[in-house]
Amino acid sequence: MAIDSPPRTTSPRPSPPRTAPGAAAGPGMSARDKLVLLVLCAAQFIVALDFSILNVALPVLGDDLGMGQADLQWAVTAFALPSGGFLLLSGRIADLYGRRRVFLAGLALFTAASVLATLAWGPAVFLAGRALQGLGAAVIVPTGMSLLTTTFAEGPQRERALGVSSTLLSLGFTIGMVLGGVMTDTLGWRSTMGLLAVAGLGILAVAPGLLTESRPAERPRIDIPGAVTVTGGLLALIYGLSTAAQQGFGSAGVLIALVLGAVLLVAFVVVESRAAEPLVSLPMLRRPTVAWGNLAGLITFSMMTTVVFLLTLYLQEVLELSAFRTGLVFGVQGVFAVVAGMTAPKVIARLGTRTTLIAGLSVQAVFTAALLGLGRDASGAWLALAAASIACVGHLWAIVAYGVTATSGLPDTEQGLATGLVTSSQQMGITIGIPLLSAVASARTAALSEGGSGFTAATLGGIRLGLGVDSLIVVVVAAAVAVGLRKRRAA
Repeated sequence: MAIDSPPRTTSPRPSPPRTAPGAAAGPGMSARDKLVLLVLCAAQFIVALDFSILNVALPVLGDDLGMGQADLQWAVTAFALPSGGFLLLSGRIADLYGRRRVFLAGLALFTAASVLATLAWGPAVFLAGRALQGLGAAVIVPTGMSLLTTTFAEGPQRERALGVSSTLLSLGFTIGMVLGGVMTDTLGWRSTMGLLAVAGLGILAVAPGLLTESRPAERPRIDIPGAVTVTGGLLALIYGLSTAAQQGFGSAGVLIALVLGAVLLVAFVVVESRAAEPLVSLPMLRRPTVAWGNLAGLITFSMMTTVVFLLTLYLQEVLELSAFRTGLVFGVQGVFAVVAGMTAPKVIARLGTRTTLIAGLSVQAVFTAALLGLGRDASGAWLALAAASIACVGHLWAIVAYGVTATSGLPDTEQGLATGLVTSSQQMGITIGIPLLSAVASARTAALSEGGSGFTAATLGGIRLGLGVDSLIVVVVAAAVAVGLRKRRAA
């Protein structure tokens, strides 16, 4: 079932989105449709994998390339900056010049950058490869999503496709953390980048023969002032949040970046309100489904990736579990994610999109709060396994529901922009959640250490505070989304 429809009025309704050539109108998918979905989801998966696969490998990578401890954050930040900053612009370019063409160009760039990062002979070359990977990811994600939403008809077919895509996107982040450790220990850190290059080549080999081109009949001009302000604003915000965990929110560099980002985004809104052909349609942003749907997506991604990060610290630093046993915990969570992603369309069909979205956020919040019971004995591992796995079920329901919510009822000419917003929420969530709450956890840990607590007790205290704030944020947003979407239905 698509997003709940508003009451009937006498005003004209927009035409329903048309499907791309060859897309089936009914709920079933043809063999070709399934192959298209597989290709698009595989591309999304390797991008999500790239967000986390290098985390465990950073110390080894630093020793090999001669990067100091203070410089290692740039291995992550160099990817995060372009991958989050250029999303909206990439989605709009795809709408104007052809989604298939731009998608393939982004995939080729990502693959070539992965080869460069694999062969890197020094820090500068490696960071250049990571930055180009991020730029390729910024192209792949919105164009892949817009190809998906224009290929599969709004309704059960799109809900099923989004369920598969969202499952693999969430799995990619989790599996990357496990796979990165295993591959680094057995094959070296370069194998993590090599895996992405091989996967990219495989997708490039089959994608051109499966994907069909789509673009609007008329090409409006690109809004250059809007592109500059929104891209600059996102880059500044991501930089500030990414470096806050290392430098602290009181650092002058962090504060300047955050203020600059906020100023540029305010300027972007002003520019868009006056532009004849804006990069982002402000009336579309004022649609309750678009606004509340994307807020829900931002929060569910940012808070769930933070749960995974904090649990990794807990299992390895508090319980001192091996990387293999830690991987088993997240492996079980991955199984629950697959099941939740595949069942999400059925839950939406039974409960409706709005109810599923709110229920998903609520489940995620409740079982994140259950992790406050983590202790210093082995029972904590079982609690982490059970609570995180069930929280992941709610997380996947929320992902699919917010994707359906934020892209429903829009014409094909706006699908690239709409999916650019959706994927911006995803990428920004993955980017900002961990540095934001790890800074909170680190501050609490430092305070407890100064108060005389031992390393284990102080670390556990910081992790608990981070999880508590995480749960509270999700609860507040779930309540706000419930009210916002209810007002929309009553309008």
